[in-house]
Amino acid sequence: MNSKIKGILFLTIIFITNRNCVFSQNANDSDKWAVDYYSKINLGNGLVWKTMKFGEKNLFGMNENINILETKLKNKKLKFALASADSASKPNHTSGILKPTSQIAMENDALVAVNAGFFDMKSGGAVDFIKINGQVYDTSRVYAKQRLPFKLAISALTINNNSVRIIKGEQEKGWEEKLDAEYVLLTGPLLLFENQPQPLAKTPFNENRHPRTCACVTTDKKLLLVTIDGRAAESEGMNLNELTSFLKSLKCKDAINFDGGGSTTMYIKGQPDNGVVNYPSDNKKFDHQGERSVSNIFIIK
Repeated sequence: MNSKIKGILFLTIIFITNRNCVFSQNANDSDKWAVDYYSKINLGNGLVWKTMKFGEKNLFGMNENINILETKLKNKKLKFALASADSASKPNHTSGILKPTSQIAMENDALVAVNAGFFDMKSGGAVDFIKINGQVYDTSRVYAKQRLPFKLAISALTINNNSVRIIKGEQEKGWEEKLDAEYVLLTGPLLLFENQPQPLAKTPFNENRHPRTCACVTTDKKLLLVTIDGRAAESEGMNLNELTSFLKSLKCKDAINFDGGGSTTMYIKGQPDNGVVNYPSDNKKFDHQGERSVSNIFIIK
């Protein structure tokens, strides 16, 4: 990171420390919640990093630590992509390699990144259809028992010609293979579509509070990548109904859930702790060292 960007980081950070202070609305930010701490950092090229910390009385009755990456959907200065831990893998094949989000991000010279799709923690590889730079991976798992447990809620995030879309899944078998895009990630559940909250099954996955990672497109044509820390007194995490409500307050019109739990990680190039800015929970400590190795990530270059 050059000195100019570093200077911007220090000049643009904002602190709000009054516990009962109502957070005033700025562009995409919620005005529904009272926030303990808020910062907004310009990373350059139209990319913004926001951090929000809520006390237990201010957001769903729990402490929450939230990080948001924001940029315009049409930003010619940045490139959106998916990246795999197994960059040497051939199409329709995986060798089972898993790596931390920060490592995959650095190997792909990403400016920022978040973990993306669900994966096989024992054998490696995505557990559902994924296409990276035009190459399809892990097709042997698409209709296997390992497929995502919320089958009816599986939808897709696509990137084509540097344009990000969230697409509602179809029931017809093989619909994902027809998606004409350079990058395709099947994931879910779908949380918002065309401004409407989507139905969520009553399952522990949906209704229990966990760390969460998600992506959304806003009504004013911005892309948000969001991480919610969890499994700690400092940040409890959210269930998917809470997450949907929070994303709606950020003006999201389409939103989709990524892998969460111990996988939830946000990376920003040049930051301390290998660029990890949230508090990954896989080491059961509220620090920046608890990254879980994953199969694939969403990057911005």
